[in-house]
Amino acid sequence: MNRILAIACCLLLSVFGVNAWSKHHANSDKHQAPNVIVILSDDQGYGDFSVTGNPYVKTPNLDKLATDGIQLTDFHVDPTCSPSRAGLMTGRYSSRVGVWLTFAGRNHLYKEEMTMADVFKHNNYATGIFGKWHLGDNYPFRPTDRGFDKSFIHGGGVAGETPDYWDNDYFDDTYYENGEPVKTQGYTTDVWFDQAQKFINQSQSEQKPFFIYLAANTPHGPFNVEEALFKPYLDKGIPEARARFYAMIGTVDSNVGKLRAYLEEHDLADNTLILYMTDNGTSKGYEGPKNGLPVAGYNANMRGSKTSAYEGGHRAASFWYWPRGGFTGNQTRQQLTAQIDVLPTLVDLLKLTLPKPVDFDGTSLVKVIKDNQDNLAHRKMVIHNQAAFGKPLGDGALVKDKDYVVLQDKWRLVGNKLFNLENDPTQSKDLAKQLPKKAAELQAFYQEWWSDVTQDQRLSPTVINPAKQAEVVLTSQAWSGDIATYDQSHVRAGIRNRGAWYIDVEVAGNYQLEFSRWPKESGLGFNQSYKKDFSEKRLDQGFTLYKLPSQAIHVQAVELILDQQKTMQKVSPQQKTAAFNVHLTKGLHKVEGLLHTQGKDLSAYYMYLTSTD
Repeated sequence: MNRILAIACCLLLSVFGVNAWSKHHANSDKHQAPNVIVILSDDQGYGDFSVTGNPYVKTPNLDKLATDGIQLTDFHVDPTCSPSRAGLMTGRYSSRVGVWLTFAGRNHLYKEEMTMADVFKHNNYATGIFGKWHLGDNYPFRPTDRGFDKSFIHGGGVAGETPDYWDNDYFDDTYYENGEPVKTQGYTTDVWFDQAQKFINQSQSEQKPFFIYLAANTPHGPFNVEEALFKPYLDKGIPEARARFYAMIGTVDSNVGKLRAYLEEHDLADNTLILYMTDNGTSKGYEGPKNGLPVAGYNANMRGSKTSAYEGGHRAASFWYWPRGGFTGNQTRQQLTAQIDVLPTLVDLLKLTLPKPVDFDGTSLVKVIKDNQDNLAHRKMVIHNQAAFGKPLGDGALVKDKDYVVLQDKWRLVGNKLFNLENDPTQSKDLAKQLPKKAAELQAFYQEWWSDVTQDQRLSPTVINPAKQAEVVLTSQAWSGDIATYDQSHVRAGIRNRGAWYIDVEVAGNYQLEFSRWPKESGLGFNQSYKKDFSEKRLDQGFTLYKLPSQAIHVQAVELILDQQKTMQKVSPQQKTAAFNVHLTKGLHKVEGLLHTQGKDLSAYYMYLTSTD
């Protein structure tokens, strides 16, 4: 009898123990810090979704994400890549934090700025970036310098630019894992999402919440994508460039679907906040323009596209989904919001502590998203486009009155023209003369804004510290001076521009500076040429930069111009680099490697800097 009672007691204790354990872990899970995934597509405009009315592109998974959650329908970003990313990462105006171009060192986020990754890391999150960074390729501007534990990215602004690994074209590329080159297999979008999934697995094994910044480089050109994906659009009569563009959007869409299925399968979906957004207006969503409006294609009834101060240049998608937080139910919010609001919102929503005090330009949207409170009607903000593609750079300083818009509710002051989107979504009717007081009010705000954000404008040079980065690689995309030799196709074509790099030497000492016409990984010498094979149908032979003819440059000598000092070195035809040993004092220096040729001289496209101490 006693034995039976003992067994019964053990069974009861076991049941109570299991119930207590289950209750404890249920409560623990309930209060577990939510995971966060910020997904950013590249050059996909607000109108490049079927959920926003596009009758051509098919985005079933993105549509479902949008309708499962909450959409911000009047959400804005900068009109180009790096500035949008800077505002997103800091919650501050891109011009305030040093980023208003996509090159010339003016895409370097000031080194003292606090990033979204810094905040999540400070709150014991595992932090990872996958895809496109575009806020600096060297110390102290790399993702691993800015709060990311794991960085798996391409160089520069898109695969195939000068800072990227040589000859990347979106297929089986070589990317950088925490700074080290890694050969990959598969299409670029698939690689980023696969790497993000691996990171999730790792963070789960370490029992840490994760913050992932998944910044796809698609559908940004070159429009290289499998023919099987763009042919269905061609068959419907859509021009090839746009068909490829839509197919690249499809690669993002399918991967978002796979990611959500993975989260569901691993019981992570309920407590993972997903934010999907775009980085500027469409680049290929329509043909035209006619007064900035489409003559074919679709742009959600907006005027302008990427780089424009009109609505089509900066209005972006913003889908928020988090079941546990109540971000569900196919809801929309029409208040004026922006990418600079994302970090303040996450800090407020998730009760994150900050590593240091910061004055956000953005505002928390918690009350807007959760309760649909209309407390932003009087809010004003400024967006401007400083892009200078194909123009001499000088030092890349900000240009006042260039391509700007002041936004307030449905009002838009574009330069001196005033529009109200409520009755004029295509921005066709200038109301400035009819409503001079409103125009003057918004113009006055721009003047105040300009004075505020430009008061600390300064150079943001690459910092030289061998303990932080053993080899610094600078490319012609980071030049100040002449027109930037921006892309690897420019390098193949031997574009003859001149420019110099600014470096900030943190550790004085002896260094070797190597200059080259080709990147080291190409294996090519100064006077060799290289022609890429664009015969594959998956490669976009119509992309503008690919049309440049490849040619050799007959380099006879290389001249180091370091500040005011010049040193010449002759080179042999097959020589790959020209090396100079110098002593660099602490502080700012200006460096150029001038290639002397049989024709017009040009600057070396690549410089490799290492310590010899």
